[in-house]
Parts: sequence; C-alpha cells; structure tokens
Amino acid sequence: MHILDLRSLFSRNYAEAREKFLGAAARRGLAAEAFELPIRGADGETLATDVVLDGPADARNLLIVISGVHGVEGYCGSAIQTGLLGLGATHAAHTAVLYVHAVNPYGFSYSRRATHENVDLNRNFVDFSAPLPVNAPYAEIHDLLLPALWPPADANEAVLDGYRQQVGPRGFQRAVSLGQYAFADGMHYGGREPAWSNVTFRRILRRYAAQCRQIGSIDIHTGLGPYGVGERIFACVDTAGALERARRWWGEQVTSVDTGSSTSIPMTGPIQYALHEQCSQSVQTNVCLEFGTYPAQQVIGAMRAEHWLHRHGSSDARQAASIRQSLKDAFYPQADDWQRDIWEQGCEVFLQTVHGLAESAAGPA
Repeated sequence: MHILDLRSLFSRNYAEAREKFLGAAARRGLAAEAFELPIRGADGETLATDVVLDGPADARNLLIVISGVHGVEGYCGSAIQTGLLGLGATHAAHTAVLYVHAVNPYGFSYSRRATHENVDLNRNFVDFSAPLPVNAPYAEIHDLLLPALWPPADANEAVLDGYRQQVGPRGFQRAVSLGQYAFADGMHYGGREPAWSNVTFRRILRRYAAQCRQIGSIDIHTGLGPYGVGERIFACVDTAGALERARRWWGEQVTSVDTGSSTSIPMTGPIQYALHEQCSQSVQTNVCLEFGTYPAQQVIGAMRAEHWLHRHGSSDARQAASIRQSLKDAFYPQADDWQRDIWEQGCEVFLQTVHGLAESAAGPA
C-alpha cells in the first residue's frame, strides 16, 4: 500500500475514523450494526460500537478484530480494520471475520483511555458478585500520581521517585496499572459494575459468536514497547496447548504476561475474559497486538496529566487542551513510518490468524 493510500486509513478524530470504517464495509456490500452509546461525542457526533461480519453467520471458525478498548488507542486499530476490509474477502472456507470497531467510543471521541464512567475496560471484566481485587500499593501512591496541582511539585515527584526506586520498575508498573477498585477518580479504575462497553461487547459476542467452534482474536492497542513494534502478547486463559498454538500461529516471539516476557503485566479484568465466558463452546487463540509509541516515562506522564485533569479539572482552557492533545499524541504518533509499520504488522498478524484458524489441529473436523 502506498503512503498516500496508507494515510487515507488513519484519521484525525473518532467521527472520521467511524466514517472510514463504515465506508469500507459499505463498499464491500457488508452490513454494519451500530450499538449506540446514549451520549454525544466531543463534536456532537453519534457514539457507537459498530460491528461488521464478513463471511457466513454460521461459520465454525471466527476471526475477531477488536479496536478501541482504550478509546484514544482506537486510531491504530480502526485504521487496520478499515484497511483489512479494503483487501476484500481473505478468509478461508468455514471462516468469518467479525470487526468490532470502537469498543469504547466515548474515550475514542474525547481523547481518553477510560470510558465515560472513568473505567479502564481491561480491568472491568471481573466477577462483580465476588469480592473485588485489592491493589494496596496503588492506594499508597494515588495522591502522588494525581496531586492537587499540575504540573506536580518537585517534592511530590521526589517522593514518587523514592517509591519507584524502592519497589523497582516492574513493581511500580504493577502498582500503577494492575487495576484498582477503590478510587473512582483514579488511574486504571476497574469500576463497581460492568461498564456500558462491557455489557455491549458481551451482547455482540452472544449475537455473533455463540455458534462458532474456534475463535482467533486480535485486540489492538498502543503505548507499550519500542516505537512502531507490534508486540504479540498471548491473551488466552491458558488451557492445554493454547500458548504453544499461539506461537505456532504468530511466531516464537509471542510473549506472555504470566511468564514475565511481556512489556505488559497481568491485568485484573481484561476483555478476553468475556470471550472465555461468553464463548465457552469454542477453542480460543487470542492475541493482544500492542504497538509501541514513545518512551514509557512520556506515556505515563501523559496518562497522569489526563487523569489529573479528570480528577481536578482546570480553569485554564489552554492547559486542558494541551493535556488532551499530549495524551492523543502519546498513543497515536502521526508519522508515516509509524503508520506504515502498524499497517504492515497488523496485516501480517491478520493473515497469520486466517491461516492458523484454517490449519490448526485444535479446530473441529
């Protein structure tokens, strides 16, 4: 795909991304179903999670491509989905592709990772009838991460740096981003009940995936790892042979949060739990495709600032706009080389999944 064509896949805002995705489906003659969020977007637009099924409704093999779980990260996934639709029918017999566009449309439109409930969706897929996970280390640093004034005072940062040195980089990452359920205005908040996007995603799975016998899913994210590199993170409940199958499909470079080989850490309630629970009839091979952007310090700083703005607000309109733009920039580099790398790797993983579904010995006869 030429640079000019490539740029046409990427968008300036959620409304444009949605229009391009729906337009690509329409050009293929594929129907789209909209699950509308009853909130208007940043520019007054309709917010929706849009679903397109490419292939037979009764397919025994289903490839699911997911974008926008963390709203502002949706630009990358949306571009890949739009481009894949433009390739035409690439799946094999007995296989369909389900595109789930903008799982968190509010965050996509308003340049937030969180939902309108301030929920981090990858911490929301837990059993809310049971005691919720406790993240005591986060409680120790909540007010340091999101102090009353921004930018933080030197004294605040010195205490936070001391904590980081005490627990180490991985310990600090776990404290901040494991997931927490005690501070509704905090970072990586998992919520007290299923978020709208959680309920909607489960509805989509019940409608489109209840009959399939084998699932391969690609959940697209940005923000962790080296610039432009798509880490392939194993994202399954590790039943017998699942990790081995994932590496057969996507290569030996597939990493795992459980073994510590991934840039990510285990999360308390990722979206793949819904796949496991709603589609228990299927053999599953799921990957989180995580594209690196900028150094971790810059990305975490942008996240802290945006959550500070949510928690405390700002009377300075320029400061608020700058914080929102910095978060968008941290998760969405608008450079030709990054976009080219994202498209090429996204397309490669998609085609590998098509092949894996067709060839996997785990699939039903």
